[in-house]
Formats: sequence, C-alpha cells, structure tokens
Amino acid sequence: MNDEFDAVFDDEDDSGEIEAYCMTCRAKTPMENPQPIWTRRGAPGTRGTCSVCGTTVFLMGKTSAHSRTGPPEPLQAPETGKAGRKRQSGVTYLNFCVSDAEFAEILAEDLKRIGIQTWMAEEHVKDAQWATGVHPALLECKNMIVVLTPLGIKATNVVDAIDVFASARKPIVVAQLQPADLPDVLRRKPRFDFSGEDYKSAFRELVQALTG
Repeated sequence: MNDEFDAVFDDEDDSGEIEAYCMTCRAKTPMENPQPIWTRRGAPGTRGTCSVCGTTVFLMGKTSAHSRTGPPEPLQAPETGKAGRKRQSGVTYLNFCVSDAEFAEILAEDLKRIGIQTWMAEEHVKDAQWATGVHPALLECKNMIVVLTPLGIKATNVVDAIDVFASARKPIVVAQLQPADLPDVLRRKPRFDFSGEDYKSAFRELVQALTG
C-alpha cells in the first residue's frame, strides 16, 4: 500500500504563486508546496502549507498546480441491493459540518485513492425521516472519522452521528483540523493532527488506525 499511498502525494514542480486563506493566520497567504487534487465530484483544488505559519491550507478551483495533470477517473457507481439501497459494508462514515466540507472532500478523495470508500455525511443531512429513526449509513458503515473543529463539534448533525456510533460501540477516529474542546465521548478515541504542515504523516497514521 505504501506505493499507492505515496503516489497520492507526489510533488508538482509548478511555477507561479498561489494564495489561499489560512485559518490560523486568518488571512490569505502564499501557499508552499502546492499539490493539485480533485474531489470525488471531479472539482479541482490545491493543497499546500501556509508560508507564514505552516498550517495546511486548501484552495478549491483550478490553479497553476494543475498545469500537467487532469482529473482522475470518475467514481464507480456503488453497488445496490434489491431495493436500491447502497451496500455500505466496509465503508467509513465521514462526519463533518458544512463549514468543513472542503477539507472533508479532499480527505475522502485521498482515502478513495488508496481503496478506502467513504460516506459523506453532509450529502445526506436533508434526507427524509427513516423508519428506524437513523440514517442507514450510520447503521451500516463500519467506522467513523470525525472532522474536529470548534464549529464542527457543536453541529447537531455531527453530534447526533457520534452518539449513534458510540452507542453501537463502533470505532471512531478523530481528524483534528483545528484545536477544539473534545466531548467526553471522543476523549479516548485515536486523534490525528491535520492542523499543522505534515498532512502526509497525519493521513498515514489515520489510515493505519482505520485498517489496523
């Protein structure tokens, strides 16, 4: 898996300065080591580090980093059962609030490239009420990644999904995008720091926790 993992993070030798909004500096700053990425919907983006503080930054849209790369192959349609319901055996539930959607899209795409499929929580927050009272994905996905930010951990959809997984005693890991107070239910869960400059190491450790 190491070769596939490293392929996700191949550096691009691009010219031209790219600026992105840094959540730590709270300002647009030049991006260092820009890497072209594509979301699962085929939208281009760029991931790099803030040149001022080293925080991982993201910029959606096409930039000079995409000059020698094209979009990946489109996602295969998921398998469906007799009633058309998606089979989510082995799928990871990616739990986040709308304000953290850009990071969640990038994380989901990187996970997909090494063979880990995700169910994007934000896509289903407006779904109809279910007979069980719980969205089927929460029952069928085998584990959960919680994107941790001060706003995210207070979002109703995020908290409710955590409670369902915790009650079922299913594995939960935390991808910490910004410093935030941990609720009691997450205090003993594996936590991986995506707030700094070393996205690759945090991603590798998260993958090991999911697959180990």
